[in-house]
Amino acid sequence: MHVPDGFFNVAVSVSAGVVAAAGVAVCLRGAKRELDDRTAPMAGLVAAFVFAVQMLNFPVVAGTSGHLLGGALAAILVGPYTGVLCIAVVLLVQGLFFADGGLTALGVNITLMGLVTVLVGWGLFRLVTRLARGKAAVVAAAFLAALISVPASALAFTLLFWLGGTVPIEVSSVAAAMGGVHLLIGIGEGLITAATVSAVLAVRPDLVYGYRGQAPALVVNGKTAATTPAAEAPRGNARPFLLGGLGVTLILAGVVSFFASADPDGLESVAAERGFDVGVDHLFASWALADYGDVGGIPVGVAGIVGVGLTLLIAGGLAYAARRRTAVKA
Repeated sequence: MHVPDGFFNVAVSVSAGVVAAAGVAVCLRGAKRELDDRTAPMAGLVAAFVFAVQMLNFPVVAGTSGHLLGGALAAILVGPYTGVLCIAVVLLVQGLFFADGGLTALGVNITLMGLVTVLVGWGLFRLVTRLARGKAAVVAAAFLAALISVPASALAFTLLFWLGGTVPIEVSSVAAAMGGVHLLIGIGEGLITAATVSAVLAVRPDLVYGYRGQAPALVVNGKTAATTPAAEAPRGNARPFLLGGLGVTLILAGVVSFFASADPDGLESVAAERGFDVGVDHLFASWALADYGDVGGIPVGVAGIVGVGLTLLIAGGLAYAARRRTAVKA
């Protein structure tokens, strides 16, 4: 759901840019409470993973595809503040190097795909996990949070376009179309998010931010005691896990991306159907990496690996800069 240039007037584009900049600034401060020397590398990996999976459009209905937004997933894995930063870096890399998402619409995209998905997804996740504990509850909450975050972002887009789109729309019909197709996309988002969170929980539950405080409680002599300490305790060197996660990410971007659906995504499809497909050419549309290598004749897998590398470097560097410095025990 990357909004291109030309969709919004100057007032909304600038206003969304201000909101996005303020949100990122707040998240840079908040990330200090979520990141340390041990968990900062996880933020870089999560951003790179989201970049890779966003390349994997999957069919939704005839002629329409969808892809991961990733806000809920990032928030659950590394925390809501850091999650927004991860999505912002992904969108920045996509906009600057791959002509995916307009430059004048960068603030809109960060607001919709970063702030809205994280706020809605993390809020719903926390609500569900307050009612139930344990890994199964976390996975179920992750599915529901991711599912709802996608149509929420789509409806937020509709509201913004009604306020400041460059062409008039019938807001009720567009909201129904956007909400309907993105609810279907949300099911895919929920499945991807739940599967990813479940996989990390199975291997390194201590690296899942949303699992903190969710370990099953000990029952001693019929009375509930503290949560199981071993379930959340750091498990030593995270390097093997991080390298394995990076390997999976590179396979997704470098190999699986060749099999992604070529159909337009939900926003493109609804915009064409409802007559507000008014996007203009991207400033960097002629760059070799534009459209993930298609413009320059670069294989999509090679472009994907380049994107993963760029995202990992920028997000990882940002996470290290934002972290609180602690002594790490092996």
